[in-house]
Amino acid sequence: MRQYILFFLLVISFSATAQFGSMFQKNPIINLENFDKQKVHWGYFLGFNSYQFKFDYKTPVNQDVRVDKSIGFNVGLVGNLRLNESFNLRFEPGLYFNQRNLTFPGFANEFDALREVKSTYLHFPLLLKFSAARTGNIRPYLVAGVGTALNLSSNATARDDNAQARFRMIKWTNFYELGVGIDLYFEYFKFSPSIRGVFSLQNELVPDNDPNSPWTSNIDGMKSRAIFVNFTFH
Repeated sequence: MRQYILFFLLVISFSATAQFGSMFQKNPIINLENFDKQKVHWGYFLGFNSYQFKFDYKTPVNQDVRVDKSIGFNVGLVGNLRLNESFNLRFEPGLYFNQRNLTFPGFANEFDALREVKSTYLHFPLLLKFSAARTGNIRPYLVAGVGTALNLSSNATARDDNAQARFRMIKWTNFYELGVGIDLYFEYFKFSPSIRGVFSLQNELVPDNDPNSPWTSNIDGMKSRAIFVNFTFH
Protein backbone atom coordinates (compact mmCIF):
# COMPACT_ATOMS: atom_id res chain seq x y z
CA MET A 1 0.00 0.00 0.00
CA ARG A 2 2.88 2.40 0.79
CA GLN A 3 4.29 1.79 -2.69
CA TYR A 4 0.94 2.65 -4.30
CA ILE A 5 0.61 5.84 -2.28
CA LEU A 6 4.18 6.88 -3.14
CA PHE A 7 3.60 6.19 -6.83
CA PHE A 8 0.34 8.16 -6.73
CA LEU A 9 2.06 11.13 -5.08
CA LEU A 10 4.86 11.08 -7.65
CA VAL A 11 2.35 11.14 -10.51
CA ILE A 12 0.50 14.01 -8.86
CA SER A 13 3.75 15.93 -8.36
CA PHE A 14 4.93 15.59 -11.95
CA SER A 15 1.49 16.30 -13.43
CA ALA A 16 0.82 19.32 -11.26
CA THR A 17 4.19 21.03 -11.74
CA ALA A 18 3.18 22.70 -15.00
CA GLN A 19 -0.19 23.66 -13.56
CA PHE A 20 1.32 25.28 -10.47
CA GLY A 21 3.77 27.17 -12.67
CA SER A 22 0.98 28.75 -14.72
CA MET A 23 -1.23 29.31 -11.65
CA PHE A 24 1.17 31.79 -10.05
CA GLN A 25 1.74 33.83 -13.18
CA LYS A 26 0.35 37.35 -13.19
CA ASN A 27 -2.40 36.36 -15.63
CA PRO A 28 -2.72 32.57 -15.46
CA ILE A 29 -4.36 30.79 -18.37
CA ILE A 30 -7.45 28.90 -17.18
CA ASN A 31 -7.87 25.72 -19.20
CA LEU A 32 -11.30 24.18 -19.93
CA GLU A 33 -13.00 26.88 -17.90
CA ASN A 34 -16.55 25.59 -18.52
CA PHE A 35 -15.78 21.88 -18.62
CA ASP A 36 -17.34 21.08 -15.24
CA LYS A 37 -20.57 22.89 -16.12
CA GLN A 38 -21.58 20.09 -18.49
CA LYS A 39 -24.59 18.15 -17.24
CA VAL A 40 -23.14 14.85 -18.50
CA HIS A 41 -19.69 13.98 -19.73
CA TRP A 42 -17.71 10.79 -20.41
CA GLY A 43 -14.21 9.48 -20.02
CA TYR A 44 -12.09 6.40 -19.57
CA PHE A 45 -9.49 5.18 -17.10
CA LEU A 46 -6.39 2.99 -16.97
CA GLY A 47 -4.68 1.90 -13.81
CA PHE A 48 -3.21 -0.63 -11.43
CA ASN A 49 -4.57 -2.68 -8.53
CA SER A 50 -3.43 -4.79 -5.62
CA TYR A 51 -5.85 -7.27 -4.02
CA GLN A 52 -5.68 -8.82 -0.56
CA PHE A 53 -7.91 -11.19 1.45
CA LYS A 54 -9.09 -10.70 5.02
CA PHE A 55 -9.73 -14.06 6.73
CA ASP A 56 -11.93 -14.73 9.74
CA TYR A 57 -11.68 -18.09 11.48
CA LYS A 58 -14.15 -20.23 13.40
CA THR A 59 -11.54 -21.18 16.01
CA PRO A 60 -8.24 -19.43 16.84
CA VAL A 61 -5.27 -20.37 14.66
CA ASN A 62 -1.53 -20.31 15.25
CA GLN A 63 -0.79 -19.39 11.67
CA ASP A 64 -2.82 -17.37 9.20
CA VAL A 65 -3.41 -18.24 5.57
CA ARG A 66 -0.63 -16.31 3.83
CA VAL A 67 -1.61 -14.07 0.93
CA ASP A 68 1.04 -13.11 -1.62
CA LYS A 69 -0.18 -10.11 -3.60
CA SER A 70 0.67 -9.00 -7.11
CA ILE A 71 0.07 -5.90 -9.20
CA GLY A 72 -2.85 -6.14 -11.60
CA PHE A 73 -4.25 -3.97 -14.38
CA ASN A 74 -7.49 -1.93 -14.68
CA VAL A 75 -9.33 -0.45 -17.62
CA GLY A 76 -12.80 1.04 -17.80
CA LEU A 77 -15.23 3.82 -18.69
CA VAL A 78 -16.54 6.81 -16.75
CA GLY A 79 -19.96 8.40 -16.92
CA ASN A 80 -20.35 11.63 -14.93
CA LEU A 81 -23.64 13.36 -14.01
CA ARG A 82 -23.36 16.88 -12.58
CA LEU A 83 -25.63 17.40 -9.56
CA ASN A 84 -24.43 20.85 -8.53
CA GLU A 85 -21.22 22.88 -8.27
CA SER A 86 -19.58 20.48 -5.79
CA PHE A 87 -21.24 17.09 -6.25
CA ASN A 88 -21.22 14.67 -9.18
CA LEU A 89 -22.66 11.18 -9.55
CA ARG A 90 -20.34 8.79 -11.35
CA PHE A 91 -20.70 5.32 -12.85
CA GLU A 92 -17.33 3.68 -13.51
CA PRO A 93 -17.68 0.15 -14.97
CA GLY A 94 -14.29 -1.50 -15.34
CA LEU A 95 -12.36 -4.69 -15.95
CA TYR A 96 -9.81 -5.64 -13.28
CA PHE A 97 -7.19 -8.40 -13.63
CA ASN A 98 -5.26 -9.75 -10.65
CA GLN A 99 -3.70 -12.83 -9.04
CA ARG A 100 -3.31 -13.74 -5.37
CA ASN A 101 -1.34 -16.77 -4.17
CA LEU A 102 -2.61 -18.41 -0.99
CA THR A 103 -0.42 -20.62 1.19
CA PHE A 104 -2.43 -22.70 3.66
CA PRO A 105 -0.70 -23.75 6.91
CA GLY A 106 -0.40 -27.36 8.06
CA PHE A 107 0.72 -28.94 4.79
CA ALA A 108 4.13 -30.57 4.26
CA ASN A 109 3.63 -30.65 0.48
CA GLU A 110 3.85 -27.29 -1.31
CA PHE A 111 1.45 -28.49 -4.02
CA ASP A 112 -1.25 -29.04 -1.37
CA ALA A 113 -0.51 -25.80 0.47
CA LEU A 114 -0.37 -23.40 -2.50
CA ARG A 115 -3.45 -22.16 -4.38
CA GLU A 116 -3.24 -19.62 -7.19
CA VAL A 117 -6.30 -17.38 -7.22
CA LYS A 118 -6.51 -15.72 -10.63
CA SER A 119 -9.32 -13.17 -10.76
CA THR A 120 -10.96 -11.21 -13.56
CA TYR A 121 -13.52 -8.82 -12.11
CA LEU A 122 -16.17 -6.73 -13.79
CA HIS A 123 -16.75 -3.84 -11.37
CA PHE A 124 -19.92 -1.74 -11.41
CA PRO A 125 -19.51 1.07 -8.85
CA LEU A 126 -21.88 3.99 -8.33
CA LEU A 127 -19.92 6.82 -6.72
CA LEU A 128 -20.56 10.26 -5.30
CA LYS A 129 -17.77 12.72 -6.03
CA PHE A 130 -17.27 15.79 -3.85
CA SER A 131 -14.97 18.42 -5.39
CA ALA A 132 -13.31 21.28 -3.56
CA ALA A 133 -13.18 24.76 -5.08
CA ARG A 134 -11.07 24.98 -8.20
CA THR A 135 -7.76 26.84 -7.88
CA GLY A 136 -6.30 27.70 -11.26
CA ASN A 137 -6.15 24.41 -13.14
CA ILE A 138 -6.24 22.16 -10.08
CA ARG A 139 -9.23 20.78 -8.18
CA PRO A 140 -8.94 18.06 -5.49
CA TYR A 141 -11.82 15.73 -4.73
CA LEU A 142 -13.11 12.90 -2.56
CA VAL A 143 -15.11 9.96 -3.87
CA ALA A 144 -17.20 7.33 -2.09
CA GLY A 145 -19.85 4.81 -3.04
CA VAL A 146 -21.02 1.24 -3.33
CA GLY A 147 -21.09 -1.30 -6.10
CA THR A 148 -21.12 -4.89 -7.17
CA ALA A 149 -18.54 -7.02 -8.96
CA LEU A 150 -18.73 -10.16 -11.09
CA ASN A 151 -15.77 -12.53 -10.74
CA LEU A 152 -15.41 -14.19 -14.14
CA SER A 153 -12.80 -16.62 -12.73
CA SER A 154 -14.68 -17.65 -9.60
CA ASN A 155 -15.06 -21.42 -10.29
CA ALA A 156 -18.26 -21.13 -8.24
CA THR A 157 -20.11 -23.83 -10.22
CA ALA A 158 -17.19 -26.28 -10.46
CA ARG A 159 -17.69 -29.64 -8.75
CA ASP A 160 -13.99 -30.02 -8.06
CA ASP A 161 -12.62 -28.24 -5.00
CA ASN A 162 -9.30 -27.88 -3.17
CA ALA A 163 -8.95 -31.67 -3.00
CA GLN A 164 -8.49 -31.46 -6.77
CA ALA A 165 -6.41 -28.22 -6.49
CA ARG A 166 -9.35 -25.97 -7.50
CA PHE A 167 -10.06 -22.92 -5.37
CA ARG A 168 -13.64 -21.62 -5.53
CA MET A 169 -15.19 -18.22 -4.86
CA ILE A 170 -18.68 -16.79 -5.27
CA LYS A 171 -19.47 -15.05 -8.57
CA TRP A 172 -21.03 -11.82 -7.31
CA THR A 173 -19.89 -9.69 -4.40
CA ASN A 174 -20.92 -6.27 -3.08
CA PHE A 175 -18.42 -3.68 -1.87
CA TYR A 176 -17.91 -0.10 -0.80
CA GLU A 177 -15.24 2.23 -2.12
CA LEU A 178 -13.47 5.29 -0.73
CA GLY A 179 -10.91 7.44 -2.49
CA VAL A 180 -9.15 10.72 -3.05
CA GLY A 181 -7.96 12.33 -6.26
CA ILE A 182 -7.20 15.53 -8.10
CA ASP A 183 -8.48 17.03 -11.35
CA LEU A 184 -5.79 18.62 -13.51
CA TYR A 185 -7.06 20.80 -16.37
CA PHE A 186 -4.89 20.84 -19.47
CA GLU A 187 -5.51 22.69 -22.71
CA TYR A 188 -7.42 19.89 -24.45
CA PHE A 189 -8.39 17.39 -21.73
CA LYS A 190 -8.82 16.85 -18.01
CA PHE A 191 -6.54 14.33 -16.28
CA SER A 192 -7.69 12.87 -12.96
CA PRO A 193 -5.40 10.51 -11.03
CA SER A 194 -6.96 8.92 -7.94
CA ILE A 195 -6.29 6.27 -5.32
CA ARG A 196 -9.12 4.18 -3.85
CA GLY A 197 -9.65 1.59 -1.16
CA VAL A 198 -12.20 -1.13 -2.03
CA PHE A 199 -13.74 -3.38 0.63
CA SER A 200 -15.95 -6.44 0.10
CA LEU A 201 -19.10 -6.66 2.24
CA GLN A 202 -19.60 -10.44 2.21
CA ASN A 203 -17.89 -13.80 2.50
CA GLU A 204 -16.54 -14.74 -0.95
CA LEU A 205 -15.41 -18.29 -0.16
CA VAL A 206 -17.20 -21.33 -1.57
CA PRO A 207 -16.45 -24.07 1.02
CA ASP A 208 -15.05 -27.43 -0.06
CA ASN A 209 -17.41 -30.38 -0.44
CA ASP A 210 -15.87 -32.09 2.59
CA PRO A 211 -17.06 -30.33 5.78
CA ASN A 212 -13.75 -31.32 7.42
CA SER A 213 -11.63 -29.94 4.58
CA PRO A 214 -8.14 -28.92 5.79
CA TRP A 215 -8.36 -25.87 3.50
CA THR A 216 -11.75 -24.34 4.24
CA SER A 217 -13.38 -26.01 7.26
CA ASN A 218 -12.04 -23.46 9.78
CA ILE A 219 -12.59 -20.36 7.62
CA ASP A 220 -15.60 -18.38 8.76
CA GLY A 221 -15.22 -15.59 6.23
CA MET A 222 -12.96 -14.42 3.40
CA LYS A 223 -13.35 -10.87 2.09
CA SER A 224 -11.40 -9.03 -0.58
CA ARG A 225 -9.56 -5.80 0.15
CA ALA A 226 -8.01 -3.83 -2.70
CA ILE A 227 -6.13 -0.67 -3.58
CA PHE A 228 -6.88 0.89 -6.98
CA VAL A 229 -4.77 3.57 -8.65
CA ASN A 230 -6.71 4.97 -11.61
CA PHE A 231 -5.70 7.53 -14.22
CA THR A 232 -8.83 9.02 -15.76
CA PHE A 233 -8.99 11.05 -18.96
CA HIS A 234 -12.01 13.22 -19.85
